Amino acid sequence: MKLEQAIKQTIRDVADFPKPGILFKDITPIFYDQKLCSDIVDGFISKMDHKPDAIVGIESRGFLFGFLMANKLNIPFVLIRKSGKLPYKTTCYEYDLEYGSSKIEIHEDALQKDWNVLIHDDLLATGGTAEAAAQLVKKLGAKVAGFNFVVGLEFLNGRNKLINHSNNITCLVQY
Repeated sequence: MKLEQAIKQTIRDVADFPKPGILFKDITPIFYDQKLCSDIVDGFISKMDHKPDAIVGIESRGFLFGFLMANKLNIPFVLIRKSGKLPYKTTCYEYDLEYGSSKIEIHEDALQKDWNVLIHDDLLATGGTAEAAAQLVKKLGAKVAGFNFVVGLEFLNGRNKLINHSNNITCLVQY
C-alpha cells in the first residue's frame, strides 16, 4: 500500500471540531501504528533534495515527526513554541490569525547564521503559523530550506503564504 493511501486510511475525520461546520483531520490514530510512523519519517526524508542543517518543529504536533526526522538525520531539532513556554532568552514573532493574533518564540541561540532549516508541522491549512515560523528562522539569520507537513488542506491556499520563503513544500497527503 502506498504511503499516502495508508495515511488517509488512518486519519480520522471529526465533524464539528473545534467548532460547528469544521471537518477536523485527526492524525492521532497514526501514532498507534509504529510502522506507519516509521514509514512517514522515511517518506519525508526520501523527498529531501538536500539534508538540512536543522529541523524546526512547530508546537505541538510539529514536534512529533520533526524530532524523529532530525534524530534519524543526526541533526539538531529546534522547538518553536507559543509565547511564554520557552525557559531561556527568546526571539518572538507576532502574527495575525483569522480572529485575533498569536505570538510564537524560539530560543535566540537555537540556530546558526546561514543554516538551511526545514520547518515541520503536522498540517498546512492557511499557512499563517508556518509563515510566522519562517520569519523567526530568518530573524535568527538562518535560511528556510523548505516546509513539510503530514497533511495539506489545499482548498485553504496556505502554500501561497509559504512560497515567498521556499518552493520546497511537501505534504504527504492532500485534501
